[in-house]
Amino acid sequence: MRRILSILLVLMLWGCNDSSVNEDDLHYLNGYWEISEVEFPDGSIKEYGLNTNIDFIHLKKNEGYRKKMKPKFDGTYDTSKDVERFTIAQSNERFTLYYESEFSEWEEKLVRLDSLTFSVINQEGVTYRYKRFEPIKIPQ
Repeated sequence: MRRILSILLVLMLWGCNDSSVNEDDLHYLNGYWEISEVEFPDGSIKEYGLNTNIDFIHLKKNEGYRKKMKPKFDGTYDTSKDVERFTIAQSNERFTLYYESEFSEWEEKLVRLDSLTFSVINQEGVTYRYKRFEPIKIPQ
């Protein structure tokens, strides 16, 4: 009984949370992002420290792409030619990113977005939280 009440309380607080994303804020997706944590449907969380790979996202109008990048200490990036193209659409006051590749199709709902962070939830209920990438600066 205690567990059910705890779950209901969490759901109520989550439902009251104003996490809506405004269309005017979508430009914040542009840039370099690193994953900060992943929350699984069972509530467990995996935190990430230093990331060797980051995501570069480019969005123009309602179309964009995501590319994996590997930052180097000299401020440049290594990258592959692989690109995940997506479109973004609004429904039920939520924005959804629709990805399509030659091998797969999937979608992620944009849960939160500001200039420093964003998070998405996929079809399996896994939430990915990102923070703006800050390159490591080594004094010379």
